[in-house]
Amino acid sequence: MKNIAIVGASANPEKFGNKAVRAYRQRGWNVYPINPKEATIEGLKAFKSLAEITEPLDEVSLYLPPPAVPAVLREIAAKGVKRVWFNPGTESEAALTLAEELGLEAIVACSIVGVGADPGTL
Repeated sequence: MKNIAIVGASANPEKFGNKAVRAYRQRGWNVYPINPKEATIEGLKAFKSLAEITEPLDEVSLYLPPPAVPAVLREIAAKGVKRVWFNPGTESEAALTLAEELGLEAIVACSIVGVGADPGTL
């Protein structure tokens, strides 16, 4: 089973940060929601940061405003994760350049669609 962290996960079922949690769980992934303001999201323990996750991660999906992304990219690289989804509205030229410098595989696309789900049906 693969592991993914959803950084910017939301407890609001209308937000894409929540839909991603559900989409990945429905497809059998272990999902680690990251949101410092929530205790649980979709019945899963929410983590305050990537540093709290002890399991190895296969991918990270970002639902953050661009100014918050660089610090998280450094955390992702430090954890040894290679594949990062930049969901619409997350990417910036500076963040993509930093991802490349850190050796991360940056995917600029909707991770929900990438896992084979339709965000409109979640």
